[in-house]
Amino acid sequence: MKLLSVIVPCYNEQENIWDFYFELMKTEPFFKEQDVDFEIIYINDGSVDKTAGVVKDLRTEDERVKLVSFSRNFGKEAAMYAGLEKAAGDYVAVMDCDLQDPPKLLPEMYKAVTEEGYDSVATRRVDRKGEPPIRSFFARMFYKLINKMSKTEIVDGARDYRLMTRQFVDAVLSVKEYNRFSKGIFGWVGFKNKWIEFENVERRKGETKWSFWKLFAYALDGIVAFSTVPLAVASFMGMLLCFVAVFFIVFIVVRKFAVGDPNKLVGWSSTACIILFASGVQLLCVGILGQYLSKTYLEVKKRPLYIIKEEI
Repeated sequence: MKLLSVIVPCYNEQENIWDFYFELMKTEPFFKEQDVDFEIIYINDGSVDKTAGVVKDLRTEDERVKLVSFSRNFGKEAAMYAGLEKAAGDYVAVMDCDLQDPPKLLPEMYKAVTEEGYDSVATRRVDRKGEPPIRSFFARMFYKLINKMSKTEIVDGARDYRLMTRQFVDAVLSVKEYNRFSKGIFGWVGFKNKWIEFENVERRKGETKWSFWKLFAYALDGIVAFSTVPLAVASFMGMLLCFVAVFFIVFIVVRKFAVGDPNKLVGWSSTACIILFASGVQLLCVGILGQYLSKTYLEVKKRPLYIIKEEI
């Protein structure tokens, strides 16, 4: 019998644990026909509610349910990596607990892997129904930007919801970097991938844990992790300012000899603007360098991605 490991990262999702389980179990008849059993791994990412307790209650009803609890909140990327490390299945799926990743797609994804020869089947949203317009706008801009800057394709609307073969999972686990951006890693490892589109599904219960600024920081992590273009941009801006400075020096010298130096204070506003602009560009370039340096600093410290407090 084959085994399907379902990894479910959870952070304060006590209201959705049972709902997710019931929705997942609706696909059980299909997988029984395929001679496939489940292994459901809930990764409790330092929740401060009763998520761990609810999962333990669920385990008393179904011993296929497993729980891994972190010592604190390490983030979804760490939770997904931990789940991949703990998964023993021939096939592995990563899904959100809030039911924004419809379990009903699993049979179609499984057929694509087993019958069509794909190594991974991923999902993407075709719309962003229910999201604030400003958030949707910046999300689309991020995907356009990173695909222009990076050689690794990152599909617009891509979800972490994905079904993978064991070979694909082992390839992802071989990428040991501390600063993880899984959407990029999934594309970077290669293999044969298929995309399934679906309309956006709003959360069943509770509130999203991803604020605008958390998503913004996550987007910066993705750009730094999969592109060095910002460093090239910083160098280009520095060169451009040097040429501008040389041009103004020549202009001032020529004006000095052509019309002399008027005995009155002129040009202070333009000078102030130039100084502010140059200073802003310098700070921007230092900030770009700082982002790459900070990621390198975190990598060389070799800290673990997560610490397990409890495992059942």
